Amino acid sequence: MSTDMEKSELKNQVRRLRFENGEMTQQQLADKTGVTRQTIIAIEAGKYAPSLTLAFRIAKAFAVPIGNVFQYENEDS
Repeated sequence: MSTDMEKSELKNQVRRLRFENGEMTQQQLADKTGVTRQTIIAIEAGKYAPSLTLAFRIAKAFAVPIGNVFQYENEDS
């Protein structure tokens, strides 16, 4: 089962969306979503998968569907 998890990865478009939205800073996004700048940095780097609630707040901050921000990729599918 652990091998399935290793083949799966959550991708995100947070950095691209920030730049497409008036070059929003990481701090501005953090303020809009109620988290720290360090959390935004970790999400952008793919080192942290946000909670579902936070993922929806990030999508709302960009006024896009959640699927435009986060993509779940699995090599088996």
